[in-house]
Amino acid sequence: MNSAAGDRGRCAVRFTVNGELKTVQAYPMERLLDVLRNQMGLTGAKEGCGEGECGSCSVLMNGALVNSCLIPVLQARNADVVTIEGLAAAEAQLNHLQESFLRLGGAQCGICTPGMILAASHLLQKKSDPTIEDIREGLSGNLCRCTGYIQIFEAVAEAARRKATT
Repeated sequence: MNSAAGDRGRCAVRFTVNGELKTVQAYPMERLLDVLRNQMGLTGAKEGCGEGECGSCSVLMNGALVNSCLIPVLQARNADVVTIEGLAAAEAQLNHLQESFLRLGGAQCGICTPGMILAASHLLQKKSDPTIEDIREGLSGNLCRCTGYIQIFEAVAEAARRKATT
């Protein structure tokens, strides 16, 4: 098969990823998750279930927390997408939330961690001083199969406290 036949049906999709304007060639219904991982090399978002149930593939799109396994890449056209790689990109080091996850054992096997951190970041943008119940609700779309919820909740609470004092 020649490349022209292989590209039939693909279209250019332009969007901002982690602060950089990008254009990809993709099938309109190709999942944003696959484009991020396979074309852009941003492997932080994980495929846990492929059905939008676990949150492992979470990214921020135009400020909203979304499951990238459910988003057709065409829907990301002209959008602003932030992946786990984009949280610390400006500082070139871990941010306060990532440090808290590491220090308090909120990161265990690593499958849920990027989605949990993005969900926590989204929560802390809305509520700078969340209660444990706020944290539970804010992370409710993300599943941890290692049952590390207590450490995750404690990491988010510590990150909120640390951010408030800086």
